[in-house]
Amino acid sequence: MERAQVPPLAPGLRHTRQRQLVWDAVHALGGHCSAEEITLQVQRGEPGLARSTVYRALDALASSGALHAVRFGEGPVHYEVAGEDHQHAVCQVCGGVLHIEHELVADLESHLEARHHFTPMRTDVVVIGVCSECARARPRARTKASGGRRRNLAHVHHED
Repeated sequence: MERAQVPPLAPGLRHTRQRQLVWDAVHALGGHCSAEEITLQVQRGEPGLARSTVYRALDALASSGALHAVRFGEGPVHYEVAGEDHQHAVCQVCGGVLHIEHELVADLESHLEARHHFTPMRTDVVVIGVCSECARARPRARTKASGGRRRNLAHVHHED
């Protein structure tokens, strides 16, 4: 597997081996991962690397814009590689994450500008709900996976 290099960091921040390890861990985990999950991933290959080092590397990568720190309602901050801005819908049962189409967010921003004369500078949307799989599950089977990784939900459009 080809190693993705950390993008250029903010002025004054150096590219370090520890930051590269954290970057590699986020890539290996596929995004939407917590600092704890990233720490465990890094420590698989570097058992002696301190948790505080991982947290400092995450702060540096996030402040440089290489990573996005995202809060999905309650719980810890999750990290993903920065790229095209996108918003999230999160299942409150299983913790699955769905990316919301950019067009919907653009429509919301246009509405705010046209109807309310409000110019959005940054838009952060998190929709909390229940995914179709959890909605179909029997009520007693609806328990949030404790400690489980957030999964990406299938991006399906249903025609009613």
